[in-house]
Amino acid sequence: MAESETTVPAAPPPECPAPEPSNTSEEKTLPKLSASEFRTYNHMAEHMDYYHNHFRATWNTMMSACDAGKRPKNLSIRQFLQLGLQFCHQLTMHHTIEEQHVFPVLGRKMPAFKNRDELLAQHQKIHEGLEKLEEYLEACRGGERELRLGELKGVLDGFGKVLWQHLDDEVKQLGAENMRKYWTPEEMRRMPM
Repeated sequence: MAESETTVPAAPPPECPAPEPSNTSEEKTLPKLSASEFRTYNHMAEHMDYYHNHFRATWNTMMSACDAGKRPKNLSIRQFLQLGLQFCHQLTMHHTIEEQHVFPVLGRKMPAFKNRDELLAQHQKIHEGLEKLEEYLEACRGGERELRLGELKGVLDGFGKVLWQHLDDEVKQLGAENMRKYWTPEEMRRMPM
């Protein structure tokens, strides 16, 4: 798959800036990758983007409901609440796997993963938001609160910007042009994803 074929099903929140293109002279001097080499170096980015697109789609379903002021017609209140709770649990599991199994391997050579402060700080901010989201959705599911989409939007807005930036940052770090700076094709084939 060519770099330009990776698609994202929806746009990030409007306050989230687009990633800055990188034009370092080091990148300009690297030889062009063959299609096979590109696939080898880009497979982690594609794999990560696959998971991230699931999170983006679920986020967009919840946020679209908030913006429209009504749930999607195909989801009951119970299903809508379950969708949000699954989002919380799956994203928590995804970050746990990254922190325990992926980041340590990448950190052997890559500064962004070696000094994981920024990525872990993003994870922390996201999880603070996820905890609030889960608490709100559980209270609605348990009947302690009534689901109010305006309130749900406030919870989502509390961590949306950092979430979308993080989803983009990780994929960018794992892209072929960046990975080739640190890893051989053989090392890429042995990566944990």
